[in-house]
Amino acid sequence: MTNAARRRGRPPGKTGPDLIAAAREVFLESGYGAATMDAVAARAQISKASLYREHPSKDALFAAVVRAWAEAGRDAMRPHLERLAAGEDTRADLIDLAEVMRMGVLSRDVLGMRRLVTAEARRLPEVAASYLEESWDRNIRALAAALQDLGERGRLTIPDPLVAADQLTWLVIGSPLNRLLLTDADGVAAPAAPVADAVDLFLAGYGPSGR
Repeated sequence: MTNAARRRGRPPGKTGPDLIAAAREVFLESGYGAATMDAVAARAQISKASLYREHPSKDALFAAVVRAWAEAGRDAMRPHLERLAAGEDTRADLIDLAEVMRMGVLSRDVLGMRRLVTAEARRLPEVAASYLEESWDRNIRALAAALQDLGERGRLTIPDPLVAADQLTWLVIGSPLNRLLLTDADGVAAPAAPVADAVDLFLAGYGPSGR
């Protein structure tokens, strides 16, 4: 039997995005400190030499994992913001958006990545800064643009869209995010006020002029 024939029966090893996904699984399961390049290579079904050819160190691999995660979530809110802009009931549309925001930010994988990046932020500040910019700040800016559009159409009163976007976000996710990050809970819904309460508080400050 030729080498080529033997290789045809083996499952191919993971490279590129599939390798990054395998590495992310290892980091999420073990934490950065306990994760090893050997474990990643085994999960990806490749040799350690092949892994090092793509990513020369564990730090470099971790940076690539975080970068890919941020890119995958880039503009995640865009379709929901488009629905907000097209809707007719501002309160109901904001509540729908807030539900999506809370579910997304508090999901198991998002919480896991946030914990990983936070734990290594002092040692790898460039990685943490990139994650903040490409994942969090980008979506805040998109929300700010949508709120500004609603303000220009008289549906809200928005003096500073970025401030308003930041306030809405933390009204919606602040308390449950804090509870989940400071407990052993992993993607389990934490007690929190309904998102409608957060939206009503937001509208009390940013509702249409004259209301």
